[in-house]
Amino acid sequence: MKPKGTSFQKKRGPAGKTAPSSSRMDFLLQRCGIRLSDAQLEQLWRYHQLLRQFDAELNLTRIHNFENMVVKLYADSILPALQYPLLPSPLLDLGTGPGMPGIPLKIFRPDLHILLAESRQQRVHFLKTVVEELHLPGLEVIERGIAPDFDRPVAGVITRAVEPIADTLARVSGCLEKNGLVLFMKGPRCDEEMERAARDSCDDYDLAEDIAYQIPQTPHRRRLICYRRKVAAFKATQAPNPLSPYRIREIESESNPVFKDLKKLLTGRGVKKGGKTLVCGRRLVAEAMRCAPERCRAWIGSGDRHEPPAEAPHEMEWLQLSPQLFGQLDLFGTRRPMLLYDLPEIPAWDAGKAAPGCSLLIPFQDPENVGAVIRSAAAFAVERIVLLAEGANPFHPKAIRASAGTVLSTNLYAGPSLNDLSGELPVVALAASGRPVANFAFPESFCLLPGMEGPGLDSRWLDNAVSIPMAENVESLNAATATAITLYEWRRQLKGE
Repeated sequence: MKPKGTSFQKKRGPAGKTAPSSSRMDFLLQRCGIRLSDAQLEQLWRYHQLLRQFDAELNLTRIHNFENMVVKLYADSILPALQYPLLPSPLLDLGTGPGMPGIPLKIFRPDLHILLAESRQQRVHFLKTVVEELHLPGLEVIERGIAPDFDRPVAGVITRAVEPIADTLARVSGCLEKNGLVLFMKGPRCDEEMERAARDSCDDYDLAEDIAYQIPQTPHRRRLICYRRKVAAFKATQAPNPLSPYRIREIESESNPVFKDLKKLLTGRGVKKGGKTLVCGRRLVAEAMRCAPERCRAWIGSGDRHEPPAEAPHEMEWLQLSPQLFGQLDLFGTRRPMLLYDLPEIPAWDAGKAAPGCSLLIPFQDPENVGAVIRSAAAFAVERIVLLAEGANPFHPKAIRASAGTVLSTNLYAGPSLNDLSGELPVVALAASGRPVANFAFPESFCLLPGMEGPGLDSRWLDNAVSIPMAENVESLNAATATAITLYEWRRQLKGE
């Protein structure tokens, strides 16, 4: 996919105008001591255009001013190669996000083999688009987060991430070769992190370099902190024993990066950022393995009890947590193993596409309500289940459990926020002030919009609202329950009963 207006401008040198252009980019880079060939400048300019094109939808960067993008993103990504010319290869860009520092670094140093590690699927799609557009051999996208179980050998790791140094050193323990380097692009104040790394990682790493520098012609100070691996890469996966075909990893410490990543999945934000979730409960785990074995990444249990069943995919890892750690993840107290599960990608809802039937718009902020209403929507054959931006993550473990696993096999769509919903949509709202639902004739095509828990709906949606009659002494009905009753009435009318 090639955006409009990305033709390369060949004029070089200082530009008389400050409008974004390849020549202005070249001037700013040269002022930072970075000189690119015509071909390299063209590649970086195309990358910049793609970043701007996708940013509005994917929120790829908080920096939008052109000159700041060139200096704080592209030049900042390239400068480590000038400060430390002997960069190792292959080089893993840990937490690359929209591709930095990896992509500008690859453009500047085409001899490097660079791996871009990113777990969020929308950003993975962006990175793959960039790789295809720029035609850079030796630039790969690794579609996952990096933990000690990642054991593809690399000679170096580079990161702009904000995670503490010691945590990152532990995170790359399965892939970084002996004498390999981990390069941290840090600000000037990171001494406390380094002191902790000296305590926690001294058996495995030596401090190799501490290079202080400044982005030229700016006040921005940087430090490139380099650690060298003293020991061979720790393989997080043990050789299968005769009794188990699975890769096994024992985890006993709360500071273990794998456990820390698992614990983040108990929040909607962690699920969204990690691109994974925890499936809990014997029946749900079995259903997930039956329906989508390719998404089952790990079997998580308390110690070596409850080995994965014979039908479990052998590609899974078996994470054997200490009972205390497993208890922290066992949100529902099932005491049964759970699954680490890769999320499917949720496509965007096309509100302008006319479609018969019901489009259910879900604004609920309680994950249990989200799961419950998705279960009801599936039961009543709702054609489109649209998750509004205000809503809780449908793959939160609580939502999965409340949906009885329905969320793992139902077609979902990502919608806008309530405020951005078009007033032209054929919305049927669900509100206490509406007419009784049994007296309402549902149109052939409509969007059912229940109110959020507590605040309800904005008045602009209440002209065409339905309600569920209740006893006078009852103020309200659970939002998911009210939606289920409304969907039942719609299906009853549809069948002419």
